[in-house]
Amino acid sequence: MSFNRPALVVLGASAFFYVTAETLPVGLLPQISSGLHVTEAQVGLLLTSYAVVAALSTIPLTALTMRVPRHTLIAVTVAIFAVSQAAATFAPTFLVLASARLICALAHGVFWSVIGPIIARLAPPDQIGKATAMTFLGNSLAIVLGVPLGTALGQWLGWRVAVGLMAVGGAVCVALLLAVLPKLPPLPRDMTTRTGQQLLNAVRILRDGKVARLCAMTAVLVIGHFAAYTYIAPLVRRDAGLDGAGLSVLLLGYGAVGLLTTFLLGRYVDRSPGRVLLILLAVQAGSVTLLAPVLGTGPTILVTLLWGGAFTAVPIFLGAAPMRVAPTARDAASAVYVVAFQIGIGGGAFVGERFVTAGALGALPLIAGLFAVFAAILVATSRSVFPFRISADDHHRISAEAAAAH
Repeated sequence: MSFNRPALVVLGASAFFYVTAETLPVGLLPQISSGLHVTEAQVGLLLTSYAVVAALSTIPLTALTMRVPRHTLIAVTVAIFAVSQAAATFAPTFLVLASARLICALAHGVFWSVIGPIIARLAPPDQIGKATAMTFLGNSLAIVLGVPLGTALGQWLGWRVAVGLMAVGGAVCVALLLAVLPKLPPLPRDMTTRTGQQLLNAVRILRDGKVARLCAMTAVLVIGHFAAYTYIAPLVRRDAGLDGAGLSVLLLGYGAVGLLTTFLLGRYVDRSPGRVLLILLAVQAGSVTLLAPVLGTGPTILVTLLWGGAFTAVPIFLGAAPMRVAPTARDAASAVYVVAFQIGIGGGAFVGERFVTAGALGALPLIAGLFAVFAAILVATSRSVFPFRISADDHHRISAEAAAAH
């Protein structure tokens, strides 16, 4: 079996637009705030509300859609994304904008739940991690290109133009998905299991200690990260006086370093995820903590780039883990992992909003650093989830377990 590269590329492009659209308010806080006459803290809550809906709906909607062919389902989720972004483009009020994003959030959880198992079916057993890394380059490109270019475009032509381009990109991805994805019918067990039982399976998977540890580590890390990242615009404005074009360039650098890190470390997803994750978390904890004091322009730019380089590569290691730790229940494990990630995004954005509203912006980097340390402790004590070495025999054993389950 060889890579289905065209399908993986289009999946990566879909991921690019999903990630860009979800986090675009981070770069356009001032523009959306001014345009819709709300505070920057309220705009930050767009991430919280989106993540809450995605977290609450992921497991039930994933269970309800188990019998839908996978190639059809992922195209439908991207179509919903495109329609919701079109609605957001023309939103006359903040409430309408938030509502359009919440419609997108309903599809978001299902998209991220099924993309991992789809990747696993498009790649050889011993290269699922590599295929995941290849696809998740779309996530990294969203940070390196999508958010900074969207921010620059939004500052130049207005935030509605930036959001409108997300709708166009989503529509193109739908057409390409329908053209290049092979038919991926539900696996036999999925066809014969009732929705209620599927829902129970998704909840019960948390009894698996490996899956529970993966979700705990994910939620802890992402809460800390998004507490600070959601308010990166006011942070760098405070520390380095960067705004407008300066902020766009910094976000571009943030993502560029992350893209380079992802490219260099993607080969280790199938070999030694635990060791590399610890290094990334150590760099993230150290760099983001240094943003707490007002450093000045040069040091602020440097530590922000280190932060971006470390965190941007982390999701490829996390996204491949459900396929490895729960080979007999990949859809269920992916669903609860997505829930954990969304809890992290929503929880982090909410924590950030509380601190910003209280006038404690400078505390956010300390929170992010502390949570990164907690996440590193969980990785170091969870060798079965994040092994320091994975052999070819391990890959074949996992593949055999997955095949036997279906």
